[in-house]
Amino acid sequence: MTHRWLLAQAGDEIADVQEQAQSWIDRAVDSLPRIGIAVGVLLVMWGVSVGVRHLLAYRWRRTRTPSFAAVMSRLVGWVIVGLGMLVALVVGFPSIDPVDMVAGLGIVSVAAGFAFQDILSNLLAGLLLIVRQPFISGDQIEVDDHHGTVEGITIRETSITTFDGRRVLIPNRDVYQGAVVIQTAHPAVRSELTVGCSYDDDLEVVTATALTALRSCPGVLREPPPEALLCEFGESTITLELWFWSDPHQIEVRRTQHQVVLATKAAFDRAGLSMPWPIVTLQAGPSMSRALGDAPDAAGDDDPRDRDDAGPSPSAPGGDPGQDSEVANRPS
Repeated sequence: MTHRWLLAQAGDEIADVQEQAQSWIDRAVDSLPRIGIAVGVLLVMWGVSVGVRHLLAYRWRRTRTPSFAAVMSRLVGWVIVGLGMLVALVVGFPSIDPVDMVAGLGIVSVAAGFAFQDILSNLLAGLLLIVRQPFISGDQIEVDDHHGTVEGITIRETSITTFDGRRVLIPNRDVYQGAVVIQTAHPAVRSELTVGCSYDDDLEVVTATALTALRSCPGVLREPPPEALLCEFGESTITLELWFWSDPHQIEVRRTQHQVVLATKAAFDRAGLSMPWPIVTLQAGPSMSRALGDAPDAAGDDDPRDRDDAGPSPSAPGGDPGQDSEVANRPS
């Protein structure tokens, strides 16, 4: 009796499983058209996103920077694909409530924000840099002791090429939160050169000669005009500062500085002006006097006993009559 009851129970469970599986199969068959439509919607939206992305990139490259065109067009494409996925889910599975889906995505986004905080901060900083455009590709900047030319701004990092040919990738968060020096933000930058002139020279002649040398350099801009200013009294020279403006790019700044050094040296030489070396004055105190007194005589390297033994050294016969000789006077 017990065996029959167990067999009946097993038969009922098997029948329930078969019924449930058949129900799932029927639902799957019924939902195949909707799934097909959802896949079609997703493919169409993906194609639309590709077309829109290329169109926006083409238009923005003509009016904005390449980095802005590449990043913003890609973001628009991702937004279109995301909307296509939502529409495809709603079409393929009508039981899904769009409101619940959006709420679930909000919860997931909060969790992802905590899990990927660094990535999202770099993403947001990159978007702000691209929209605000404090600098563009080709600008020369300085960030965290890195000097170079901007190659581009991506979603995660800013790429620069240093002046010695190395590529540096700087996270966008560091660029946005830190201090950035943009060397090419203005059409000209000022350089300074310090020259020491002698106290004996005419200072009016010195400044006029320096200004003439500055104006003769092809890399020095006429506006703003160069200036030569006497600024302080040094230990051995009077300090003269040369201010001049040039093209902001690093190579042009270095070339102009080279021209200014050559022109200033040549102008000072022609005018007879000197740039003295530092002069050091030594004051002989008691300790130095004792040190010099204890030092051996530079001219008397021989032992004094050797001089006593040698006796007087009169002029040898046949010697050079013009040669002086020291003879000791002794009583006879």
